[in-house]
Amino acid sequence: MAGSMRGSMKAYKSVALDSQKTVAPPYRIVQMLLAGALERLAKARTAIEHKDYAQRGDLISSTMMIIDELRMSLNYEEGGEIATNLGNLYDFIMSELINVNMNNDIEKLESISTLLREIKEAWDAIPADQQQVPA
Repeated sequence: MAGSMRGSMKAYKSVALDSQKTVAPPYRIVQMLLAGALERLAKARTAIEHKDYAQRGDLISSTMMIIDELRMSLNYEEGGEIATNLGNLYDFIMSELINVNMNNDIEKLESISTLLREIKEAWDAIPADQQQVPA
């Protein structure tokens, strides 16, 4: 019973996130994705410290899905050099996450978290009148 309940909750959460994505402006979606990635990395660190490698694997792979989503949402035509730099940064983060997962590398995990925090701070600092990112 608990298993199917958990499955239903997961399905509900993904539907909730999808409906939020259709309602939320693109700017807000990126904020949510960055916050979600940072939260998962913090939990992955705890999982590594507790030698819970299955949990670490789940958290790192869901972080990678988020980074991939962020990378796919980049608009290279309008974003120009910034989009290119972010794309390269996301590629770098993806390969670093693979290393973290294979080697339980907390230092690398921390440097990825720092990078993502910097991206999120820059994103959060965008003035309200410039938040209408083209979808």
